[in-house]
Amino acid sequence: MLVLAVAGCGAKEPAVAAPKTIADYFAIRVGDQTVQMQLAVLPVEMEHGLMDRRDLAPDSGMLFVYRSPQQMNFWMHNTPTPLDIGYFTADGELAEIYPMLPFDERTVASRSLELKFALEMNQGWYRDHGVRPGAKLDLKALAAALKARDIDPLRVGLGG
Repeated sequence: MLVLAVAGCGAKEPAVAAPKTIADYFAIRVGDQTVQMQLAVLPVEMEHGLMDRRDLAPDSGMLFVYRSPQQMNFWMHNTPTPLDIGYFTADGELAEIYPMLPFDERTVASRSLELKFALEMNQGWYRDHGVRPGAKLDLKALAAALKARDIDPLRVGLGG
């Protein structure tokens, strides 16, 4: 009888929330604008990107997060939505912006070899929102979003 009484009094274990995925959006500021970003961090996520997406909400985009600074090279293979891509330095500064045309398989390469993040948005978004080179990506919000994805920000060179 005592065993039954003790077993019935056990405390419930707290529910553990599942980590977020690439399907989840995170509010992260770019300059003075807040963008709902999906984070492409894992190689398979980065390879697929926004392929096959027919539309993006007005202030939504995809942020590609690299482990180390490098030259960026993107293309629009199987991507029907016209986009603009912004390339950011390791300290979160927007350095370059380029238009990308639907299904265009020509590479959109950065000039700089020292870039760490790329943000794809609907074409015209940067211009229409006054976001220009020099605008800063909120790296603290990005680190928090990475943690929510169960990715250590240090793994991609960001402080936690």
